[in-house]
Amino acid sequence: MIECDSGRFRERNPYTQVMRKIKTAVLGAGFMGKVHVEQIRRLGNVEVVALAAVSEEEARGFGAAYSIDRTTADWQSLLADPAIEAVHVCTPNALHAPMSKAALEAGKAVLCEKPLTMSVAEAQELVELAKAKNLPNAVNHNLRYYPAVQQIRQMIAHGDLGEILIVNGTYFQDWLLYDTDYNWRVERAHNGALRCMGDIGSHWMDMIQHTTGLKITSLCADLQIFHKTRKKPKGAVETFTGKKLSPDDYTEIPIDTDDFGTVLLRLGDRARGCFSVSQLSAGCKNRFQFEIFGTKKGVAWNQERPDELWIGERNSPNQIIIKDGSLYYPEAAGFSDLPGGHSEGYDDAHKQLYRRFYRKVADPNAVVDYPTFADGLWGMQLLSKVLESSDSQS
Repeated sequence: MIECDSGRFRERNPYTQVMRKIKTAVLGAGFMGKVHVEQIRRLGNVEVVALAAVSEEEARGFGAAYSIDRTTADWQSLLADPAIEAVHVCTPNALHAPMSKAALEAGKAVLCEKPLTMSVAEAQELVELAKAKNLPNAVNHNLRYYPAVQQIRQMIAHGDLGEILIVNGTYFQDWLLYDTDYNWRVERAHNGALRCMGDIGSHWMDMIQHTTGLKITSLCADLQIFHKTRKKPKGAVETFTGKKLSPDDYTEIPIDTDDFGTVLLRLGDRARGCFSVSQLSAGCKNRFQFEIFGTKKGVAWNQERPDELWIGERNSPNQIIIKDGSLYYPEAAGFSDLPGGHSEGYDDAHKQLYRRFYRKVADPNAVVDYPTFADGLWGMQLLSKVLESSDSQS
């Protein structure tokens, strides 16, 4: 970076502040394990020193692919290493609570995938334990951290939309459209009672509350299982893969987790809205959309076009603005590292969350600017109400 000083130019190094190196371990070698490792490494001051997987073979293969020397199928052995300050829990949902609990008890900071646990009681226990241990804790609601999303949040905070009246949206995918599509998430024992709603509905509810600053106060939900049975592969299949199996490669199993869900909701004292989630919507690869309408303006955002922000006007032309941190509110600009015209997407959203989490790991006095286990507990409470509403049709 070049600055002008009395008519002469001098170079200023933005990296003059030395960052303390932090060692971390990743638990889980699937799709999310890969995402976490890649984005942790972009931080610069955090080193992935160990990886745990479901088997020694999988761990070694992952370690070889990502140059991680220490790999194991015994995740608990990593918690005994005092040099490891933090762990990322990237495993099936059933393991989130026991792994996070063990890590906290071992004195590690924990960043866990969502949903945080399988039950409200488990989430409550983790919140209390993290508080008692005074350790940094985070839930991976990375979708908050797109630059355009942060601009929406600041527009609402600054009153640009006026009073929020209406929210609406969807989170649609198609990766489980066929009964031959399979993933561990379809089985309640590994995933929990809510699959589609728990996996992506949790993101939608977190997002709408994060952007508006309003809490969901009541809801009415309807869930549906369209494929009562699915064909389970006889071998391991990674998330978003396995679309080319032949009949000899699988066995048929009953399904007891939701393919689709829709929710009517009340937000704060006055706002109303609805959203739907689906993993059977052909052509929607990861179409997370929301619309927020206030007494002055409306806004809309779609994760498949993350740099675009639609702004709706009543008495003047609507706008579509392209991500440019230099033109955003200052509070939102810090979530964009690249100049306008340079896309920042899914990977970057993870990086922004991890950066803020590790700032807290490095400095206990740092501000908490990321979703915590308390947010994960609230998410579990909402999901429990979704299930209760759908089961009772009330």
